[in-house]
Amino acid sequence: MLYARALVMSVLAFGAVGLGCKDKEPEKAAPPTAETKVSAAPASDTITIGHIASLTGNEATFGQSGDNGIKLAIEEQNQKNGIKGKKLVLKTLDDQGKPEEAAVAATRLTTQDHATVLLGEIASSRSLAMAPIADNNKVPMISPASTNVKVTKDGDKVRPFVFRVCYIDPFQGTVMAKFAAENKKYKKVAVLRDVGNDYSVGLANFFTAKFKELGGEIVDDVSYKAGDQDFKAQLTKFKSKNPDALYVPGYYTDVALIARQARELGLKQILMGGDGWDSAKLYEISKGALDGSYFSNHYSPEDTSPVVQDFITKYKAAYGAVPDALAVLSYDAAKVAFDAMEKAKELTGPSIREALEETKGFKGVSGSITFDKEHNATKSAVVIGIEKNVGKYATTVNP
Repeated sequence: MLYARALVMSVLAFGAVGLGCKDKEPEKAAPPTAETKVSAAPASDTITIGHIASLTGNEATFGQSGDNGIKLAIEEQNQKNGIKGKKLVLKTLDDQGKPEEAAVAATRLTTQDHATVLLGEIASSRSLAMAPIADNNKVPMISPASTNVKVTKDGDKVRPFVFRVCYIDPFQGTVMAKFAAENKKYKKVAVLRDVGNDYSVGLANFFTAKFKELGGEIVDDVSYKAGDQDFKAQLTKFKSKNPDALYVPGYYTDVALIARQARELGLKQILMGGDGWDSAKLYEISKGALDGSYFSNHYSPEDTSPVVQDFITKYKAAYGAVPDALAVLSYDAAKVAFDAMEKAKELTGPSIREALEETKGFKGVSGSITFDKEHNATKSAVVIGIEKNVGKYATTVNP
């Protein structure tokens, strides 16, 4: 039983979307107005936390897991009398997995709903659409899992109000390149990237550069677009090149289909990828085709540390499932936000931003979080191996 069921139900009444409200369509954001500056919010004894997520669409499990993690964080904080004596209320908007909808939602939450903090998005392309709106309206935004370098940068400048609690693609790409070259002793790898996805393109670029630096050869580098159903042309091309492995930094829906079609064509090479693989749906759709494969991730439920196991226990009690990394990171993003709000001199965007910039050594479920000068978290990564259609901890790679 959730600790603050009444709070969650009151939020749902205003349109926030959760897994427990299956008889309602997820709320979509209204079109943005021409004026994007924040008007004065009415006095209130509550604080609105805005959350933007893909509750529907191809990566719906990302948003659903993230929303669950944030709800737990809010319930716990409200049990402690909220923030500065004010209760927290969650307002979640569904962006349907579309960057343009994420921008619309960010505009609504900052200008109409007067959100004190924005949490989201999981996907880099959607966070990139949100980031300028957070900056323009001086509302701190914390992405749980957007790893593309550009999320916290506007050209060469750091976005003042945008942060993330995850590592970034240069590190994640390096993790798997080193794993392939040093742990697995692979010499030749073929790359299959989602050309329309900032996350996939960035991760593929960093993996490729590091793998070559370590003496490896990229025998082919071809593309697809999210939502494609037939990958046999690309995979047939790979077959003739006979790589040691395939690097596929996409999202779980596409990766699972790619793996199945690779096996149908007789390719026996393992696949490697990134945190976009992390979903229970990956195993459901792939049906064992990914056995022996590996992907980089933010945490492992096999971690025996008390903070990890305590969170898993709470999450399972509430939702009946082991949390994925997106639930963990979203919980951490919310907790980091609340810590900064408590420390801020006042509950204004600039004051909360200053407190966020001072965050050092925050003990999250996904590890210790310290924001660097570019508002990125410096953290370790884990590599997950897939055995008998189940993800298993393989190794940890430190920064």
